[in-house]
Amino acid sequence: MYIFIQVSFAGWSMPVQYSNLGVLASHLHTRENASLFDVSHMLQLRLSGRDRISFLEKLVVADIEELPFGSSTLSVFTNENGGIIDDTVICKHEDYIHIVSNAACADKDLTHIREEMKKFRGDVDLKVIDDHALLALQGPKAVSALQELCGKDLADFKFMTARQLNIKSSDCHVTRSGYTGEDGFEIGIPSSASVQIANFLLKYPGVQLAGLGARDSLRLEAGLCLYGHDLDDTTTPVEAGLTWTIGKRRRNEGGFLGAEHVLPQIKGGVTRRRVGLIVEGAPARENAEIYNNENELIGNITSGGPSPSLQKNVAMGYVKQGYHKSSTKLQVKVRNRMQKAQVVKMPFVPTRYHK
Repeated sequence: MYIFIQVSFAGWSMPVQYSNLGVLASHLHTRENASLFDVSHMLQLRLSGRDRISFLEKLVVADIEELPFGSSTLSVFTNENGGIIDDTVICKHEDYIHIVSNAACADKDLTHIREEMKKFRGDVDLKVIDDHALLALQGPKAVSALQELCGKDLADFKFMTARQLNIKSSDCHVTRSGYTGEDGFEIGIPSSASVQIANFLLKYPGVQLAGLGARDSLRLEAGLCLYGHDLDDTTTPVEAGLTWTIGKRRRNEGGFLGAEHVLPQIKGGVTRRRVGLIVEGAPARENAEIYNNENELIGNITSGGPSPSLQKNVAMGYVKQGYHKSSTKLQVKVRNRMQKAQVVKMPFVPTRYHK
């Protein structure tokens, strides 16, 4: 039996940690073995209709047209000012598009998509996938555990691709992805079979349940953004260091909401940028102020905490243009004390995706 500490999140009761492993132990276990995260709170959508690609390209910055069938991409929904409404993973299949976005933004995302559908003159249909759970199996032993369960060699299943897998007689939508920096899979499972499949995975040596606490420290080490903290509707993809999500064709043609604000920033620059920091002393948490060495306020922390893997304090935040270059020495105010900090490249911990 697993006992967990829970919190309320976006209308869901979510485990922060389980009784058998604390957050630190669970974090390190994921890096060394495999952890199973229940992420069923995420919004799962299915977009169909012959004009689904042209419709979606009005809402996100990705080049969906050129994305191969069976491939996935990280993208962002933008508003008319180029701000980020939400980040999302998009999987393109031959007859539909599978979309996963954040639970905390579910109502906002659905309202936005449906409002844009009313304006759109074309054939497109949206279905909320509310009869499927979503499990994230993450870590170096994830592939061997899933291979045993589905009875297939998954060596040719590459990072950021998706396919249907039959797992214990259940048809599951599986992507080789996750939000930890490790190899792993996100498995969409019919709700009726989710507990059974989770229990099968937990029988595999090295697989343990993990909660939101470890998920947050893992994504921070991987330099991955958390919406509502590192991203919001006033932040553009260029400011957030997500220019790479804007497809080459989209940079030339635009066509997404706010493109007239975002595209000039690619060449013309921005006034602030997201950076990674190594912080000396106490951990720098969200809203801590960032200063240059002349004690001028130049930004603020958006995510931060101890890195279990590095045994150092790491953080992400936004600083004025010009202070974003690697090795730049700065200061962070923590509990009214100035602490030394240095800009470093992200991810803080090298990723181990199966490419």
